[in-house]
This record gives sequence, C-alpha cells and structure tokens, in this order.
Amino acid sequence: MAVQFVTAAEALARLAEFDTVIDARSPAEYAEDRLPAAVNWPVLDDEERARVGTIYKQVSAFEARKVGAALVSRNIAAHLEREMPGRPKHWKPLVYCWRGGKRSGSLALVLDQIGFRTCVLEGGYKAFRAQVREDLDRLPARLDLRVVCGRTGSGKTRLLQALRAAGAQVLDLEGLARHRGSVLGVLPGQPQPSQKHFETRIWHELRSFDPARPVYVESESRKVGNLRVPEVLMERMRRDSECIRVELPDESRVQLLLEDYDFFLRDVDLFERQLECLVELRGRAVVDRWKALARGGEMAQVCLELMHTHYDPVYLKSMQRNFAHFEQARVVQPRTGDPAELARVAAELLAGENTALTA
Repeated sequence: MAVQFVTAAEALARLAEFDTVIDARSPAEYAEDRLPAAVNWPVLDDEERARVGTIYKQVSAFEARKVGAALVSRNIAAHLEREMPGRPKHWKPLVYCWRGGKRSGSLALVLDQIGFRTCVLEGGYKAFRAQVREDLDRLPARLDLRVVCGRTGSGKTRLLQALRAAGAQVLDLEGLARHRGSVLGVLPGQPQPSQKHFETRIWHELRSFDPARPVYVESESRKVGNLRVPEVLMERMRRDSECIRVELPDESRVQLLLEDYDFFLRDVDLFERQLECLVELRGRAVVDRWKALARGGEMAQVCLELMHTHYDPVYLKSMQRNFAHFEQARVVQPRTGDPAELARVAAELLAGENTALTA
C-alpha cells in the first residue's frame, strides 16, 4: 500500500470520504485556519518548529533535519499511542501540513506502514487556501441572495434564525464572525476568528447551498467587527440582491436589544468602555449622558436614544447609498421580536418564495 497524493480540488470534492482530516501543522497554524472538521496532530509544536527553523538558518539544513527528525518521531509516537486504539483497518485519513511536504509526509508514511489507506493533500494548506480564495470569487455569482435589512433592534438575526429553523438556506455572517456587527457588537468570551478562518467558514457555507433556492443573508457592512466580508460576496449582496426590510415598533426594538445585549446589563463597566468608541462621532457630553443613564439603571432609555440619535440615521444613509434595491424592498412588519412571531413571519416569507418558484 502506498500513500496517495490528492489535489486540493479532488480532496475537497471527496472530503466526506475521509474518516479523519489531520492537520500536521503546529497549534498556532491550526488555530489561524484549517480545513473543515480537521483535527490537529502537530508533528512539531510551535516552540519546536521555531527551534528547528533557527537551527536551519543559523547552522545548517542538515543539522536542522537531524534535530527535527527526533522531535517528529517522538510526537508521531505520542499521537499514535493516543489515537490508534480502536481505529479499524479500513480507517481512511487525509493528512496535510503547510505545503504537503515533510511534516505531513512523515506522519502519512507511518500511517501507511501500519496499513491505513492514507492520503496526503498535495500542496498542503497553501493549496487549500488558494482553492478557497478562488471559490470565494466564483460562488457568490451562482446564488440568489435575499438581503434582510432593518434598523438596529429590528430582529434581523432572529428572523434569519427563524428562516433557518423553517428550512431556508441562511448565511449568518455575524454568527460566522462571532460579532453583532455594530460598534457595541462585541460578544464577551467569544473572540473573533482570524480573517482566514472567517473566509473558510463563509466558503464552507457557500459551497453547501443549492443554487436553485434563495439564500437569506443580513445587510452587513464591509466589516463585521474586525473582519472583512469577501469583496465579491459583498458586491453581490449590494448590487444584485433583492432586499427584505424588517420594521419593528420602537418599544419592541428596545426590548429585543435589552434581551440580546443582556450582558451589558450585568456589566455596565463593559458597556461604558464600548460607548467610548462613539465619542468622536457623538461628542463627549452625549456619551457621558448615556453612561450616567446606564449607571442609573436607565438602560432602556439609553437604547432608545442610541437608536434614534446614532444607529437609525447612520443605517438609513448607508442602506440608501450601498444597496441598490433597498428602496424597492419587500416590507415585513412583525408585531414583536418574540420567536413565535418571527417564526410566523418566516413562514409567510417562505410561502411566498415557494409560490414564486412553482408559478
């Protein structure tokens, strides 16, 4: 049995065939980005990789290979002792490293010698990354995107969740970015992924969609927190996509914001630190007033003023400027932001889509 090398395009088309996708790179490389569902079996950890690299540069390639071989052998042995019990003979792994070279080759050789049908990703993560970038430029054009618009607190994300629960195809960019998109959109305890991993997560979603059915997505800015939405996808959303505008009464918007941002109620200091980002736009006096209201327990009033003073005017100008079909948007008007009410609205939207598809 010999190790098989597969191209990135072939590996991704056959991804479901592999029982385990193994990333042989260091933990830091793996954390930045990886193939979908990949597990990390580092052949060299971060410190070891740096050590071997230093020897390579300062001494010689030969000395670096000698040191590296000993480290690689010990690490592979540890992975085998931990992972091999219970693996059946027909287990089929796909192994990759940065370029599909020594690290993945060393691990794959051992797995092959055991008797497993082992494949190596030709060109490694670098080839996978090139495929992701190519697909991100290609895939948006084949999709029928429906952009869900609405002012802050209108329940756009909740509506997307209701649409997904009802069986619709949904691209939740804020969920993939782990951020709610606005200056106050940070999610405590949930750091954002790297830019590369954000793009991989989007790519993984895009390639799963059926082009014959609509895909619902929220009207995001070019950046979600610190992450940039891929340019071709953003242009497709803004220039070519139908818009659906959600209009919710102010009272319900405030209630929804208090529910979705309840961590600010529990940590007013965090809320005040986030408000500092608005000083340049709204002035010190206004921001200090909002802080005082928050400290006094008047968070509902702060939400109302933030909506009317900051978010609503900025949002309307942005939508009119950037989304070509915003003025012709279909309007939906939930009575509240409650899940049951948004489920009703989602069902009506999908009923309309199904009627159009069969007409």
